[in-house]
Amino acid sequence: MQQRQLGQAGPRISAIGLGCWNFAGPYGPTSEKESHETLAAARDLGIDLLDTANVYGMGVSEKIIGSYLRDHPGHFRIATKAGIRRDPATGDRWFDNSADHLRSELEASLTRLGVEHVDLFYVHRREADRPIEEVVETLLRFQQEGKIGGFGFSEISPASLRLAHAVSPVAAVQSEYSLWTRQPDLGMVQACKELEVAFVAFCPLGRGIFAVKAPEPATFGNQDFRKSNPRFLEPNLSRNLAAIAPFKDYARDIGATPASLAIAWVLARGPHVIPIPGTRSADHLTDCVNGAALEITSANLSEIDRILPAGFAHGNRYSAAQISGVESYC
Repeated sequence: MQQRQLGQAGPRISAIGLGCWNFAGPYGPTSEKESHETLAAARDLGIDLLDTANVYGMGVSEKIIGSYLRDHPGHFRIATKAGIRRDPATGDRWFDNSADHLRSELEASLTRLGVEHVDLFYVHRREADRPIEEVVETLLRFQQEGKIGGFGFSEISPASLRLAHAVSPVAAVQSEYSLWTRQPDLGMVQACKELEVAFVAFCPLGRGIFAVKAPEPATFGNQDFRKSNPRFLEPNLSRNLAAIAPFKDYARDIGATPASLAIAWVLARGPHVIPIPGTRSADHLTDCVNGAALEITSANLSEIDRILPAGFAHGNRYSAAQISGVESYC
């Protein structure tokens, strides 16, 4: 597994990480046993970055990782997040970047994970009315106390990144990024490269749209994130599948799978870009890791852009409820 730098002063990590939201069942039911098998496969494949959050199953993902780490310590670097609050009665959510809230959530995450330190701690969503410089000061205190390594932000704008980075170097920014979600190309990928910040790309496989077997809405459970996602609703889904079909044919023609080629495309966007596909399957994870070994040429990239030009996707990437807290730009 090739390696990449996690920010200016961070460690070298595997070029591909494992997104662990799936352990909490957003795309269907799973089990601790199945998740542990995926973690074992990640370890065998050379993946050493796990990405989770306090709200993934309201602690479920972190607990599953913690139970695995008890028997298999020392291999993985852990990234987790806080900053989203949810009313357990109504499901309504809001954002809290206060020092007290971030500290209490970090402490709870450390307990669930069974560790005293995480390598990366993100603010999951920015609280719009709180100066980001104040939030950085809070994160610096956690760093000085030895509770976190680097710190980062999820789904912020390049302008917010520059404000935060002026206070202290940001290790990473995390945003959705894939062949069908390319807003980060409008400034964030470039800003991260300039500032030597890692750009961590979640959902690099478009929530399963680039898998060999297309997602089938009829199989989505009531809790499946895609059930209300515009790109997976008709008529958008049929249009998207038709647009992606030639890409899948092209992957087959060059001896790749759609998933490995989609991962290779993300990795080719720059040496600071780190995709974190999420999966519950060891076989699917192997397919993703093969993308790091795929030799992708400029001719391949040009053909991919011809087949799937920027903006090809039908439907917004999030519903109105899902996009709450995401900073827009451009």
